[in-house]
Amino acid sequence: MAVINRDDVNHGVLDSETIDIAHYLGILKRYAFRIVSLAIAFTILVALLVMRMTPLYTSSTTILVDSENANVVSIEEVYGLDTKRKDYMQTQYEILRSRQIAERTVEGMNLHLNDKFMPPEEGPGIVDSLLDSAKDMLPFLPQEEVVERTEAQIIAAKKRSAVFRLMRAVEVSMVDNTQVMKISVTTESASLSAEIADTIADVYIENYLQAKLDMTAKATSFLTESLEGLKDKLDIAEKNLSQFYERNQVVNIDGVVGLAADELERLSSQLLDAQTALKLNAVIYRQTRNNVTLDDIARLPEVLNHPTIQGVRRDEAKAMTRVSELSKVYGPKHPKMIAANAELSSIRETLNTQTRDLISSITTQYQVSEQRVAQLQQEVEIAKAEFRGLSALDNERKALQRDVDINQQLYNSFFTRLKETDELGGFESANARVLDSAVVPSQPSEPNKKLLIGAAFVFSIGFGVFLAITMETLNSGIRSVEDVERKLGQRMLGLIPWLAHKKKTNLPIRTYFDGKKHQFAESVRTLRTSLSLLNLDKDNQAIMVTSSVPKEGKTTVSINLAFALGQLDKTILIDADLRRPSIGKQFNIPNYQPGVANLILKTHSFDECLVRDEQANIDILSAGTIPSNPQELLADKGFDELIKVLKTQYKYVVVDTAPTQAVSDSMVIANSCDSIIYVVRADSTSEKVINTGLSRFLQVGHRLDGVVLNQVDLRKSDVAQRYGGFYDQYDYTSHKDS
Repeated sequence: MAVINRDDVNHGVLDSETIDIAHYLGILKRYAFRIVSLAIAFTILVALLVMRMTPLYTSSTTILVDSENANVVSIEEVYGLDTKRKDYMQTQYEILRSRQIAERTVEGMNLHLNDKFMPPEEGPGIVDSLLDSAKDMLPFLPQEEVVERTEAQIIAAKKRSAVFRLMRAVEVSMVDNTQVMKISVTTESASLSAEIADTIADVYIENYLQAKLDMTAKATSFLTESLEGLKDKLDIAEKNLSQFYERNQVVNIDGVVGLAADELERLSSQLLDAQTALKLNAVIYRQTRNNVTLDDIARLPEVLNHPTIQGVRRDEAKAMTRVSELSKVYGPKHPKMIAANAELSSIRETLNTQTRDLISSITTQYQVSEQRVAQLQQEVEIAKAEFRGLSALDNERKALQRDVDINQQLYNSFFTRLKETDELGGFESANARVLDSAVVPSQPSEPNKKLLIGAAFVFSIGFGVFLAITMETLNSGIRSVEDVERKLGQRMLGLIPWLAHKKKTNLPIRTYFDGKKHQFAESVRTLRTSLSLLNLDKDNQAIMVTSSVPKEGKTTVSINLAFALGQLDKTILIDADLRRPSIGKQFNIPNYQPGVANLILKTHSFDECLVRDEQANIDILSAGTIPSNPQELLADKGFDELIKVLKTQYKYVVVDTAPTQAVSDSMVIANSCDSIIYVVRADSTSEKVINTGLSRFLQVGHRLDGVVLNQVDLRKSDVAQRYGGFYDQYDYTSHKDS
């Protein structure tokens, strides 16, 4: 037997891993009718629901919010509003969406009493009634206490419900990069939506003005109360300052303090000069008390720098200069020299006299300087004490004056603000104005019936496609030629259609010869033709028919294939399923009839085992006596010799075997057969089980001629295209009904 090339198998595996768009298109085409039916049904259901929906109308009012108010007077601090902040518009947005605006709107329009806005309360529903009945029947369940509400409580509850409903019905949006806000209201009444939208805008503006008035009133009250306290403080401060002046008997303390400061400065300057003179006289005075010579005293810096001494010194220097000049011209006894020396001596005598007089005067000056310094020191201390006293008084006066000034400033400021607030109270400047009032809509905004119905149709189509692909992906069975080639990697030999018959019963054995079931007979002939074309080079052939698991119809295929081959040439049908034989039962052959097992064991002759079916023109060899070791019996060379002998006597030998997944008998029988037909029940056996059975033949090197897809429901859509060529799709047969 030929062996399938491993490269071909790998190629099939690789092909199965790629995305086959044509495969998915085929799925969609196969399920097209069901997808469209689902879409139409779902769309009709949605359309009915949409038609029952209450239409909603949306109306919008546009307002312009001014971020900078007219500053009539400088009273912005009173309100605490910073309109230049970036979050001002966001704040106004939240105010529009606030519960306070909704409550004022409800109260202003009496929406809680409006039947268009607040539909009448319906009675308890079926579920609530059932729950109440259950609670009455089962008293151990927690019971709700019935609370009687007053009329005011009922109205308050209606108002709360209306406020919540209004807040859900209102949508506020800000136009990008502008100070424009759009207030949209959606209700079941077109006129009510427009009225509510305009009312909300008016309530928002009035709320702002009322807030300003409230803040102005609070500011006026606060300033009035504060002014009374500030007036009392100012009176007390002024009284304290007046008492200070009366108590200290001062009129202009600033001038007195200035005079005292000037006097202290003058005395301090005189004291400094006296101390300097005292220090100068003290040096000479101490030298004269130390018994030093007159020349030593004359060389003292204090004496040399004395103005009187300096004048005599200059005269002495001039006389000495003249004597020196004359000595160069005249002799010592020259009258001019004598006169010059006499003048120099006189000057020096005068210098000595002046020095002694200076010493005498310095002593007197020293004593006077001491007295002067002492006197000035005493006067400076008195002046300091007087200045300190005046400074203390001045500081006290300044503190009292400062208290008066501060209280006066506060009083003036609060008085000014009070006047400004009073004037502002009569001026109402709104922070917003209505740009466009709401217009009563002529068309409902919700629901968009066309959009919803269209979306429902598109969604249902998509969902149907998803379901189709999912069902096809999750389906592990084999249902088409594409599945056989793609999932199993095998060729399709034939397709046997499903025929209606009683459950738990086999198909009538003579169905092949029933003229009314010509499609079934034609499908078997197609299988015969495919098999013959694959084995043109063989004169006689043994054909084995098997499947993965029981109940796939392999026996039915074997019998009908034998019928079809019997019309061409001499054919024998062998039941090689020695575990659960069924061919004998199909042909009503008794159980005691000898067959394959007896021939292998050689307990009976061939003629004793052979059964002839004249109508089908085939011979039948049943299983015979069921042995205890069927696999060992089939593996015996006697079975192989039997097949060889039969091939010499018959053109076609059809062998029905046990399923591959149940037992391994078919693996043994395959060694003696020329062709292997693998029967697969459509939409039944999983792909994994079938591939496992096929792989067992491939592993031992057996070639499969192909797969026969059995029990295919031809009533499904697009059968003609999917299974074209495997059955009579145009009712073109050799048999004609009368």
